[in-house]
Amino acid sequence: MTRPAYGLLIDGAETAAADGRTFTSFDPATGEPVADFARGGAADVDAAVAAARRAYDREWRDTTPTARGRLLLDVARRLRADATALAAAETRDCGKPLAQARADVELAARYFEFFGGAAPALHGEQLPVGPGVVDFTVREPHGVCGQINAWNFPLNMASRSLAAALAAGNTAVLKTPELAPHTTALLGRIVTAAGFPPGVVNLVHGDGAEAGAALSRHPGLGLLTFTGSVGTGRAVAAAAAAAVTPCVLELGGKSPTLVFPDADLDVAADQLARGFVEATGQSCDLPSLAVVHADVHDAFVARVAARAAAFSVGPGAADPDVGPLISQGQRDRVERHVATAVRAGATVALGGGRPAAPGTSAGWFVEPTVLTGLGPDAAAAREEIFGPVLTVVPFTGEDEAVAIANGTGHGLAAYVWTRDLGRGVRLTRRVAAGQVYVNCFGSGDSVLTPFGGTGLSGYGREKGFEALRTYTQVKNICISAS
Repeated sequence: MTRPAYGLLIDGAETAAADGRTFTSFDPATGEPVADFARGGAADVDAAVAAARRAYDREWRDTTPTARGRLLLDVARRLRADATALAAAETRDCGKPLAQARADVELAARYFEFFGGAAPALHGEQLPVGPGVVDFTVREPHGVCGQINAWNFPLNMASRSLAAALAAGNTAVLKTPELAPHTTALLGRIVTAAGFPPGVVNLVHGDGAEAGAALSRHPGLGLLTFTGSVGTGRAVAAAAAAAVTPCVLELGGKSPTLVFPDADLDVAADQLARGFVEATGQSCDLPSLAVVHADVHDAFVARVAARAAAFSVGPGAADPDVGPLISQGQRDRVERHVATAVRAGATVALGGGRPAAPGTSAGWFVEPTVLTGLGPDAAAAREEIFGPVLTVVPFTGEDEAVAIANGTGHGLAAYVWTRDLGRGVRLTRRVAAGQVYVNCFGSGDSVLTPFGGTGLSGYGREKGFEALRTYTQVKNICISAS
């Protein structure tokens, strides 16, 4: 069977890379090839940015918000119509269990749906500066937006960034994740079929060191968004700074879960167990550090371990609870973290190795793992492992819990479990994170809620109305009546 091949999407057409190079993506569950892609370089990034600028200047800047919104809503419809095929492609491309992939396709559709409806609602304000003067603000697009997305939620992230940028009136050049570019390439074909003018959306496949670096430093961008590691984020921001390009950075996380003795331990343990293995633990905002009161530490660990031990592990297409990691390199990295923790004195309360389940021998699998017996300064309690590994650290008082939660340097998400709502509200202010959840691991509709971090987790916000503010800039206009 011939595997599919995708070109770069530049100026409304798929094209080969300027130098003709290609690369192949692989199924994390089997190691087998999935699809071939044109491998873009600096020349292709230049062509994509030029196409985006032409589309912005000639047409998109003057397209009404209502017209932009209708196109976005059509993409949402097309995503839902192709949901089965897209979910299967996402599962094969990044290893995600099929149920999670289906949920991601629906979330992608929701982004286009929300921002399609919100596009006409973006407006400025009138300022009462004094008699005889009319002063007001308008929100204008940045122009060409560069977007570099990660491989853990490829369709989801591409949709949240593209939909917001397009709704706000920008054009876009998106560098797809080299380890999982398939569904973003399919999204490009859907956008083209929906009737977006050529050049409004451009996709460049390729690696970060070449295509990503070329986009980061490109002087033709009005805004750059990046999702990825802290180290790469620093390099991206430095490159963009040379061109004075503003950035939105969504970087790593070590999202803590604070569990107090009065919490509903059964509910908290069930949600935490499911949370730390979602996307095989490859998500910055998933709860990977449990900070548990000493009085309930052992009982809580036993609950979490028992629930996680019952999870099925296997290829994403079989729809298990836990799928493979994205690559052999990522599996090796997770295993090194676990080995380092054990050498530092960790007790492995669950897992710690590779599963023996059918269908896992050829892929990049790691068992759900729970580590205890470490202090808050241990690497496993501070560093992002990016795998299905939960580190549990005890505390005895609220101040200590806050110090542990804030001591990682990250600040993407945090979770608090307590029946004392006064404590819960107090901790939403004391814990340093871009989003804090009390007695839950999500809001129910994450499309509406702003997303971003503090500290090493980056800056700027995606999702919700905050994203429309991110993808626009304020202009003040003053008119004298005299």
